[in-house]
Amino acid sequence: MAGALMTHAAREHGVRLLPVDSEHSALFQCLAGAAPREVRRLVLTASGGPFRGRSRATLETVTVEQALRHPTWRMGAKITIDSATLMNKGLEVLEAHWLFGVPFERIDVVVHPQSIVHSMVEFVDRSVLAQLGMPDMGIPILYALTYPDRLPCPAPPLDLVELGTLTFEAPDESAFPCLGLARQAGRAGGAAPLVLNAANEVAVAAFLDGRCGFMDIPRLIGDALDAHAGVAVGDLGACLALDGAVRRSTEASVGVPAASARS
Repeated sequence: MAGALMTHAAREHGVRLLPVDSEHSALFQCLAGAAPREVRRLVLTASGGPFRGRSRATLETVTVEQALRHPTWRMGAKITIDSATLMNKGLEVLEAHWLFGVPFERIDVVVHPQSIVHSMVEFVDRSVLAQLGMPDMGIPILYALTYPDRLPCPAPPLDLVELGTLTFEAPDESAFPCLGLARQAGRAGGAAPLVLNAANEVAVAAFLDGRCGFMDIPRLIGDALDAHAGVAVGDLGACLALDGAVRRSTEASVGVPAASARS
């Protein structure tokens, strides 16, 4: 959420940022030894969450219980809701930009319900490298802890014959606007990603508590981005102060109709 500050600190102290999330670990492994000029685009894969294929209209009435039924991963409540809204993938786009120095226009997302291909890198010669594995967070966590070595992992082996079919499709950003909001925040730069994250955390908590609807989550985030457009932060203290301010203002907007919130 303060990618510029984090990457600057890493460069200043001569340390390497090692990704732990499965998608970024996959990109890190596929990029091994590649020069920046050789990379055409990064492709993050998304499971699609429990509501893949649903229309925006049908998402207005989904319940917390339905949103927490992730088809592939078993995670905490907050990240499971982020997966249902596709905000998790929006945050991962922001992370990929800062971790690997690739412009937002060259970071794509594809929905891959089986969660076997964890992400891909397309090179300028049109070759594509992908990292595959069972959906088990022990694998990327172990790699980050032991890098550059690899140690045996008790995760189940990948059997492509048994799986049979892997499918891919484009995300529906009309039904799941959080992905587009994250891209908007990334392109805006400055404090926008921080605002996005703070508003999202408050909105998700309110949804889990039954204080707002599922589609209120992107509304609250959009309102926060509009309210704090053009704000810049120069140090961690400023980040923390703005984070608190956004959380308070978003909390005050929970339960307020969209028209009233924007007036």
